[in-house]
Amino acid sequence: MRRLVPLLLLAFAGGCASQPTPAASTPFDWCSAAAPTDDACFAAKRDPASANVALALAIAQRQATVNPKADLNWSWGGAVQFGSFVDLHRVTGNAATLAYAQKWLDLNLAAGYTITSSDTSAPVGVDVPFWQATGDAKYKKPIDDFLAYIDHEALRTPEGGLNHLGTTDALGVALWVDSLFMFGQPLVRLTLATGEPGPLNEMGKQVGIFIDKLQDGSGFFHHATENLLAQDPDVFWGRGNGWVVWALADYLRARQLRGETDAKAEAALRKLVTAVIARLDAATGLWWTVLNRPGETYLETSASALFAAGMARGWRIGVLGDEVLPVVAKAMAGVKSKIVTGANGPVVTGVSGPTNVGTFDTYKSVKVEDDLPYGIGAVVFALIETSGLPAQ
Repeated sequence: MRRLVPLLLLAFAGGCASQPTPAASTPFDWCSAAAPTDDACFAAKRDPASANVALALAIAQRQATVNPKADLNWSWGGAVQFGSFVDLHRVTGNAATLAYAQKWLDLNLAAGYTITSSDTSAPVGVDVPFWQATGDAKYKKPIDDFLAYIDHEALRTPEGGLNHLGTTDALGVALWVDSLFMFGQPLVRLTLATGEPGPLNEMGKQVGIFIDKLQDGSGFFHHATENLLAQDPDVFWGRGNGWVVWALADYLRARQLRGETDAKAEAALRKLVTAVIARLDAATGLWWTVLNRPGETYLETSASALFAAGMARGWRIGVLGDEVLPVVAKAMAGVKSKIVTGANGPVVTGVSGPTNVGTFDTYKSVKVEDDLPYGIGAVVFALIETSGLPAQ
């Protein structure tokens, strides 16, 4: 790991490909008005000595203890968890956390993988920094396979939107809102790692299509476009909208690091965040799994964490205003209330299971579980991104 650790710190620095001129009002995440944030600045702005980062590290260490084999499969759940652990390493420099993520990646590369859908695209977001750090061909292959999938294999809607189920039309060719995170993380990270604009431009195209097809007048995003599963038109899924808040903020950060903007994405994010804030459960700091039906389902941890993380990132880059800061603080108090002490460390509770498109009853019937990998990842992302913010 001696070579990998210092090199990996450069993988998402963001300033190596371009030297943008900062906005008139320098974003919080910029340590210098003359240059974009580098990795040392990324860490400092998230306060490695904070209680939030310490809790995130304890969560990661518990997972390494209870699942030392790191044998989660090649899909979105493991990608969210281990993607958050890579970011945690960026802040802490903790080599064991990085090694644990690499162990998961190497295990799946050795066992064999396929990229045939949005869900199976997500692990490439974890793969990118290891390829950037090492140049190892085994890490380059998933990137090549992913780009071939995006460019030639995934089915697309008439507008050019990527089919959530990728190469199959078993449920029809449709957009699902969580895809924005699943294929979005690899696309964003590829451009930040290489400087090549193509992946980020594809993400920008998809963002525009998803906004046009899925964002409701209320600001919320529908779960999916028309497909073979019945949907209630006035039901808005919490975690799905959480993926969008995080994905849009992450995408806009990448644009900013390149001296670029996307006014349509910024407006969509602000509209969504306004709707989200209005639905915060004031008593708990959490959100319901069906956002617009308070009290009829249950308060859900991963959605709440993603909202906090995405709002924090949006504020850090200057796209969201100071009005989100007290909401983020309240949300994180709620999220941390769902983290309990277990035999081997902190346990993330109250995360809804995998969720298909459906009616109100579909979402209501999904059970909550403890320590689901994507719930862990959402919470770790939130703990990282909300650390170091101004006190509220």
